[in-house]
Amino acid sequence: MAVNLKKGQKVDLTKTNPGLKKVVVGLGWDVNRYDGGSDFDLDASAFCLNANGKVSQDSDFVFYGNSTHPSGSVVYGGDNRTGAGEGDDEQIFVDLSQVPAGIERIVFTVTIYEAFERRQNFGQVNNAYVRILDEATNQELIRYDLEEDFSIETALVVGEIYRHGGEWKFNAVGSGYQGGLEALCRSYGVNV
Repeated sequence: MAVNLKKGQKVDLTKTNPGLKKVVVGLGWDVNRYDGGSDFDLDASAFCLNANGKVSQDSDFVFYGNSTHPSGSVVYGGDNRTGAGEGDDEQIFVDLSQVPAGIERIVFTVTIYEAFERRQNFGQVNNAYVRILDEATNQELIRYDLEEDFSIETALVVGEIYRHGGEWKFNAVGSGYQGGLEALCRSYGVNV
């Protein structure tokens, strides 16, 4: 049975799941009825951060334009351009046993493609969630439903997995940002 989290809660990932090596980070959302004339294209991404909270190199940013981390430990599962259908809209695969030692945290984000041009924001999105599954069993381990109202934000940091005492933990972040993907990239040290 999955652990349901609220914003700011942290929970152990590997200590309570011994032998857990590969996880799937599933992200999902629904779009409110919107008459702006443009489809919503939300994109998941992962920032692999060092102890300073920055990427060590641009390839530590995994997204639709760089789908696999050089170590092979983080893989973007593909771009769903409409969010249609049931279940996860996008997925990121993480092999915890292969994450390089210099990476302390992996931050998972969702942004709206061309949000400014299309006049879109996360206030027009509902039922957003992030969940962690055991890739081997497809069992949902952790779920965080974002219930906050992000009325002007165009980028969300939904959660992160991080190292703590030789184990991996999950933090339900749930923070919104203006400025879309570019703002997140600048914040985490990716050259844009």
